[in-house]
Amino acid sequence: MNTAMKGPGPRLLLLGVLLWSLLPLLWQLLTSLRTPEALVLHSPAGWLSGWTLANYRQVLLGQPPFWRYLLNSSLVGAASTGLTLALAIPAAYGLQQQQRQLQRLITLALLGAAMFPYVLLFLALLELARQLGWGNQLLALAVPYAGLSLPLAILLLKAAFAAIPPELEDAARLEGLNLWQRLRRVLLPLLAPTMASTAILVFLFSWNEYPIALTWISKAELLTLPTAMARIAGSSVYAVPYGAYAAATVLGSLPLLLLVLLFQRQIVSGLTQGAVKG
Repeated sequence: MNTAMKGPGPRLLLLGVLLWSLLPLLWQLLTSLRTPEALVLHSPAGWLSGWTLANYRQVLLGQPPFWRYLLNSSLVGAASTGLTLALAIPAAYGLQQQQRQLQRLITLALLGAAMFPYVLLFLALLELARQLGWGNQLLALAVPYAGLSLPLAILLLKAAFAAIPPELEDAARLEGLNLWQRLRRVLLPLLAPTMASTAILVFLFSWNEYPIALTWISKAELLTLPTAMARIAGSSVYAVPYGAYAAATVLGSLPLLLLVLLFQRQIVSGLTQGAVKG
């Protein structure tokens, strides 16, 4: 069985899946390096010319500059992630301390909330922003983002708490540690992989979210990356700027790729922690 799994078949399948996954990004990269005329030509000779960096210059030197959108999305993502973890950790710990039947009921409610299509809350969130005066307040986006991310974050952290042997906390309690000390010295270090994976998932959601950011933010200098890219795609009535849009896509993907590559171990470890027990 092991020999069969190491044969050429699984390797070819893995290579095919990898190419299938990377093909859109590779296509966007090639498109971002081509002139508009070269994108129309399909002859083999057309691939020998028409290469340019003008699309990247157009995006990076625009007004506001593209780095401003990256900074806006980073600030919103960081604020959303911090707020989500600050609320999800005590909620997950409290849920783990409840009776098993109550745990199941709350877990089912959280599953329903996590799967609920948040687009249906569009009008309610828009009215909330109007009533509270949160329009064109960049960091105010962290509030709905954290609220939408909380159900999944609580479920992930609750599974991680369940995977920790209760004897560890009992020993810490006998040593005279209060709840905050037990969390800080014993439990949170053990939760580090799950916290990292949860933080990445929340950050990715905040980075890619579009409908709420579109309606809450209208000032050009406060736009997040998805809304700014939508403006690039619709910047001309007579033609679609495929090259500039592809360049913006590549630049917007680089921070996420770097983030996932740096924390890939924590992501995998955190998502699988508690898969057997809990």
